[in-house]
Amino acid sequence: MNQNLSLAKNTSWKSVAPWYSSLVGKKGHYFHQHVVIPQVLRLLHLKENSRVLDLACGEGILSRNLPPAIEYLGIDSASNFIKEAISKDKNSHHSYITSDVTKPLPIKQNAYTHATIILSLQNIQNAEAVLHNIKRHLSPDGKLAIVLNHPCFRIPRQSSWEIDEANKLQYRRINRYLSPLEIPISIEPAKGEKSKLTWSFHEPLSYYSDILFKNNFVIERLEEWASDRESEGYYAKMENRARAEIPLFMGILARRANG
Repeated sequence: MNQNLSLAKNTSWKSVAPWYSSLVGKKGHYFHQHVVIPQVLRLLHLKENSRVLDLACGEGILSRNLPPAIEYLGIDSASNFIKEAISKDKNSHHSYITSDVTKPLPIKQNAYTHATIILSLQNIQNAEAVLHNIKRHLSPDGKLAIVLNHPCFRIPRQSSWEIDEANKLQYRRINRYLSPLEIPISIEPAKGEKSKLTWSFHEPLSYYSDILFKNNFVIERLEEWASDRESEGYYAKMENRARAEIPLFMGILARRANG
């Protein structure tokens, strides 16, 4: 099922903003702080004159971890996210806009040196349109960092942890992978149909390679990041080994080619 042919979903997180705010706080959740943001900053390799475009920026967690002199623009379709980002960010080099990142962006600047999409591309129905927007506003040879929940090992409803008692192993079970999937995620499962939903749009890794290529991006690095947490108790050894072997996130660094 091609995402462009499926029925349009309301994918804005505006309705779940209070829940998300309580989850991440000002500094981001545990994995923002310990894995994602440090790795993104390493990949971006920012300089004093860098200009960062952060699409689907949420509450601007990346902005609050940048060197203070870096120019930054965050864009998200959820106005309450943008309002929260502004309230938490007093840096005069930073600005925010409420806009759908799959539509033409209301900005004139087309010379950003860096762009980011952090843990949000899989929640956007038309991911290719986001890359097309980035191509329009990123300078030639500009760098794009994408962070995904690992597209192979973290497929909502189609992947899970299981335990092989005979071999004393915890392993990751994968039910489906190659097929595109539109997956509703309930943020309050106990409420059943009354729970608010977010959407996850699963695609295999080859899809991301394809849409980057179509939009004139060259993949420079592809990395897989595991959790640094450690378990305690009876299953600790197998859980820690599995956690070290099965990555949570995938980081992609791509360069906008000339032309």
